Amino acid sequence: MVRRLVDVVLSSTVLILISPLLAVAAIGIRVSSRGPILYRAQRVGMNGKIFSMYKLRTMHIDQSSFSSLITMNNDPRVFRFGSLLRYLKIDELLQFFNVLKGEMSTIGPRPEDPEIVREHYALVHFETLSVLPGIASPGSIYNYTHGEDLVHGDDVKDSYARQLLPIKLAVDIVYLREASLVYELRVIVRTIWVILLKSLGKRSFPDPPEIRKAVELGLLPESARPALFSPQMLPSQD
Repeated sequence: MVRRLVDVVLSSTVLILISPLLAVAAIGIRVSSRGPILYRAQRVGMNGKIFSMYKLRTMHIDQSSFSSLITMNNDPRVFRFGSLLRYLKIDELLQFFNVLKGEMSTIGPRPEDPEIVREHYALVHFETLSVLPGIASPGSIYNYTHGEDLVHGDDVKDSYARQLLPIKLAVDIVYLREASLVYELRVIVRTIWVILLKSLGKRSFPDPPEIRKAVELGLLPESARPALFSPQMLPSQD
């Protein structure tokens, strides 16, 4: 009950404060690309419930020449102004409306597309569906700082499912198992901090602190480890 009250007050306040920014973004989208301003993405929420997650549209509506659930670096579907919105995470701000509706929380595991959940979630990953999905989480931070380096190749969806998704889910499970008010405040600060640093041009970020814990708990498959960890990071066998 307290968590819900905090979400409602926080999301209402944020939406009021950012309304001028959203207005400017809406005008930019209208000028840059034919089509609607809003985009509704189908996502899997708490207890497997499907909901529409709101975003500012950042892609051309004509995607006949390229189709993928996953947006890659330099994706040809993203128009130039949309790329800026994505880079600064402005396109995600509408999700505070999802928070108001009770479909999401401010902090929580990032929701995934139903097809991704159906085809690529291992049993342990469904733990992330036991709570409301969130706008910010350790997994979303990792995706923002490391995703471009991990998702590449001709089959973007497969690359995402093998290289990035297991790590995102693992660090979000670590968060769920150790959640506290202090931890959530740290996630908020980390989210704002990395967005600020990227907007100033920073490209390289260290692995998040949840990585080591995820390895110790056996939440990361061996296939996800070689490119990420040195042998010294693995837990001792003594």
